[in-house]
Amino acid sequence: MQQKSATTQEPIHELLQMRWSPRAIDSGRDVSAADVTALLEAARWAPSCFNDQPWRFVVFVKSQDEASWQQALSCVVEKNQRWAQNAPVLLLAVAMGKFNHNGQPNRWAMYDTGAASLSLCLQATALGLVTHQMGGFDAAKTHGLFNLPDDCTPLAMIAVGYQAETEILDDEFKAAELAERSRAALGERFYLGQWGTGFE
Repeated sequence: MQQKSATTQEPIHELLQMRWSPRAIDSGRDVSAADVTALLEAARWAPSCFNDQPWRFVVFVKSQDEASWQQALSCVVEKNQRWAQNAPVLLLAVAMGKFNHNGQPNRWAMYDTGAASLSLCLQATALGLVTHQMGGFDAAKTHGLFNLPDDCTPLAMIAVGYQAETEILDDEFKAAELAERSRAALGERFYLGQWGTGFE
């Protein structure tokens, strides 16, 4: 299988170093119910403002309810469907717009839902699974299909499964799958003391 270990200036935890977002997913290997629950528990225990837990995840497991899984897949843009169709589990990450305790707008809801999503992805890595978060999906369509409340924002569709060999992908995706991982240098995104002063 294709491995893409992050290259860092200082050592980081193996889970962080090894997590990446492959598209080659094994369609013939299901994710166990226990592992799906573990992913959701990892998200559940993420930090959030006022411990409000503004995230919601709609879970689609092909082996349990293929009809709803097919509906979820239909919300994904066609290009992503070409590989996401192999994922045995799809998750829709949603952020609620208002605080539970006072009904006021929660401007941290998306930040906190992102934290929960990353916790889920790291737990997947720990279990030997892979995840790929997608912004390429029809958020408006998910509202109608899955009865989402008005005051929420669907943020990502997450494909979950076991990694497969790169050869299952079409040529357009193979190049990206085999390319080296890259990130901007620390000093280009992280600043020391003030904006624009690169952290070295």
